[in-house]
Amino acid sequence: MTQEKSLWTKSTCAYCGVGCGIEASIGAKGELSIRGDQSHPANYGNLCSKGLALGETVSQEGRLLHPSIDGIETDWPNALQHVASKFSQAIEEYGPDSVAFYVSGQLLTEDYYVANKLMKGFIGSGNIDTNSRLCMSSSVVGHKRAFGSDTVPGCYEDLDTAELVVITGSNLAWCHPVLFQRLKAEKAKRDNLFIVVIDPRETDTCSIADLHLAIQPETDVALFNGLLAYLVEHKKIDNDYIEQHSEGFEAALKSAQEDMPSTAQLAANLALNEQDLISFFAHFASTEKTLTIYSQGVNQSTQGSNKVNSIINCHIATGRIGKSGMGPFSITGQPNAMGGREVGGLANTLAAHMEFGDQKANKLISDFWETEQLATRPGLKAVDLFEAMNEGKIKAVWIMATNPVVSLPNSNKIIEALKKCPTVVVSDCMAETATTQFADVLLPAQGWSEKSGTVTNSERRISRQRRLLPSPGVAKPDWWIISEVAKCMGFAKAFNFLHEGEVFSEFTKMTTLDNEDGLSRDLNLIGLTTLDAKGYSQLTPQQWPVTELQTQNVHQRLFADKQFFTPSKKVQFIAVSQLATSINVTSQQPKQSQYPLILNSGRIRDHWHTMTRTGLSSRLGAHITEPFVAIHPNDAEKLQITDNNLVAINSPQGAMLVRALLTNQQNKGQIFTPIHWNSQTAKSANICNLVSDDNDPISGQPGFKSTQVNVKKWHYHSEAMLLTREPIELNEFDYWVKQKVEKGYLYRIADNRSPLELSQALQNLLQNKQGKTLQFSSTDESQQMIHRYAFVQNAQLNNAYITSEQLTTQSLDWLQSVLDLPLDSSIELTLISGIVEGKLAQGKIICACKQVGINTITDAILEEGCQTLDSIKQCTGAGTGCGSCLPEVESILANNMVDIPQRIEVEEFVA
Repeated sequence: MTQEKSLWTKSTCAYCGVGCGIEASIGAKGELSIRGDQSHPANYGNLCSKGLALGETVSQEGRLLHPSIDGIETDWPNALQHVASKFSQAIEEYGPDSVAFYVSGQLLTEDYYVANKLMKGFIGSGNIDTNSRLCMSSSVVGHKRAFGSDTVPGCYEDLDTAELVVITGSNLAWCHPVLFQRLKAEKAKRDNLFIVVIDPRETDTCSIADLHLAIQPETDVALFNGLLAYLVEHKKIDNDYIEQHSEGFEAALKSAQEDMPSTAQLAANLALNEQDLISFFAHFASTEKTLTIYSQGVNQSTQGSNKVNSIINCHIATGRIGKSGMGPFSITGQPNAMGGREVGGLANTLAAHMEFGDQKANKLISDFWETEQLATRPGLKAVDLFEAMNEGKIKAVWIMATNPVVSLPNSNKIIEALKKCPTVVVSDCMAETATTQFADVLLPAQGWSEKSGTVTNSERRISRQRRLLPSPGVAKPDWWIISEVAKCMGFAKAFNFLHEGEVFSEFTKMTTLDNEDGLSRDLNLIGLTTLDAKGYSQLTPQQWPVTELQTQNVHQRLFADKQFFTPSKKVQFIAVSQLATSINVTSQQPKQSQYPLILNSGRIRDHWHTMTRTGLSSRLGAHITEPFVAIHPNDAEKLQITDNNLVAINSPQGAMLVRALLTNQQNKGQIFTPIHWNSQTAKSANICNLVSDDNDPISGQPGFKSTQVNVKKWHYHSEAMLLTREPIELNEFDYWVKQKVEKGYLYRIADNRSPLELSQALQNLLQNKQGKTLQFSSTDESQQMIHRYAFVQNAQLNNAYITSEQLTTQSLDWLQSVLDLPLDSSIELTLISGIVEGKLAQGKIICACKQVGINTITDAILEEGCQTLDSIKQCTGAGTGCGSCLPEVESILANNMVDIPQRIEVEEFVA
């Protein structure tokens, strides 16, 4: 047992805000094996498909290995001095507000702390903002307005005790799968657990819902205002709690009542069945242990702050905060979005949950940092920061661990801003992203497996992220890079950290400034202030506030004492009103006829952000292989679009080209497209090209969920699938998408050339020489000409392609596996004839963890007689990894069960 423990290092997953603990082991060849940490309270050993595949994404492929200035490789001293001099020069000529940092929830808390200290403490500007602005800044506003502090009151244990769970604005099944599986397990155990999903789309999360409310986009405030009015009307509020511990109730109730003249009218405005609406209201009213989980669908809105407070208002009115199984629960999207909020990584906060405008806090921090240049006013929020850059006001920007060209709205404007900025510095672990191509200076940062520090998850739990592998090239920790630049700028004394543990120690001490008893601020880490280097190295998960070092897992809820961090110590109701939306609630159509559809955006199950990490895993790329737009069949019919057509989506900001997916899970008048593809992985599939930079006036968070667009069928003359061992440049073609497969890459191509011309163009591009060429042309059942080509070199397949007028009608998923298999006569036959047998015949991958395809699952149902989910799992292995694929497996089972009786009758007749 002792020997096995020594082989595994505890760390934290690199993905969402659940903050799962992992254990990693390094193999003899340097490969990284990953398993869940059974002792970690965030996940108790469970991982999702992305977490399980972390080892596959650790690679030197595409890594940024050395610093460079203007495209010329240099060493660290030159690069650091160059960055320092450029920033110092801009500050001297134009003032401290002429420079900015744009940072990321991918940074560790130590990195975040040093960046915030340099910008706000010594440069003297508030101009540091984070891509977390795009994820959860509306929650920060909602928390501060209600509680007086950016506090998430609950913890994951509330999932185990709640009797009503409301999931709103979150596809929990795909975006936070470990929490979804935990909730699903509770649902199976407890008959008294009722689950409501509020989402315009029918997602996999709905698979465990007792009630799905498919409200119109951007009508959340009206829904929860209606709920508040209902609670008052039916005398289901906690009057004692409201009178003794809250303020602002009457104003909030007045706004709520104005938004709900009647349940019938509200239901019509929301496009809901009135009985469903009343059912939700009645369950909320009668169930004390109510937990409301919300995420990007609430936050990413031009009225996101009001949405958050409309939810919190209902919990205040019923006194359901700070108790087991109840409360509003913001689930963050990034691994350290919370850590960034703690140290002050947002432009409108100062540091350690101390705020601008507080003279006492200003003196405390100035004295603690020993600086006379502390920023005294908020800086520019993300969208405003790049707007100022576009206007020439920002002379130097340092972008750390994020990809704003892809992730910020109105991408074309972001590109123009970066082009205009005299000095663009980018710290990243990847050499080629959509943003690095605009950098004057590139600085190689450590990646996830090389970093050491801490992260904080959605339930305020701090976990160690530990170094697992050596850094490639001369990559360095972000905190070190920032500190070295600070030294070059003349601030050596304040940034003389020897290791990340010293940074953490300084941060913990800052949380105790005038707060040793924890009564002034919620964030208090006094119990960690005495950690030495060994204690930091061995640190186990800690949930703040940490009054003393936690030697075992704790599950704390805040505000159980009914004391808040407002001036009156009372929680605040916030009067909010439903603002006009882009939807005409009577016709349920967008108001601008030129753009008659509403575009929603979000994540898919197996990918993360802009795919710089998950895109390296063939396993994660196999489930959904192309960017798509989900559209209701009725809308598609009006637009003369059929399943798998390529379609152009246009908005006033830009355009994209994606594959059509017809589904009844999408409401009429609305479409959905994932966020992950970008210029590195597709020709024209960055959704942020379409999204307006309109944002919440309080939080600055853009609205990614309701862009007005039109959709048109895109006409082309040929398609191809190209398999190569090395990445290849394809921008000469009208449409292409890149997918990582085992031992190479699979490209899907569409073009206005004929299939023969496309075939010839691909041969010219490949420039194959000195090998064996396999070529074959034929017609398929629809009389389309198909051209097949393969090139064999040194007894292995080097590249291959298939071209035709249309390939989407054929099953070509087998191409994903060909490079990983020994080349023999059967593989050659498949390449030339398209006749698929054996492992290649399993079809589209459904289960990413176990690599189980749809044909394998269907055969288990129809041929092996598997008629339950458990029997399919046992027969195929599907769903026995993270379980995220199980809703899709259940759907396949339901769709195929109708065929079983007929199959049995035929078998009996033959017998």
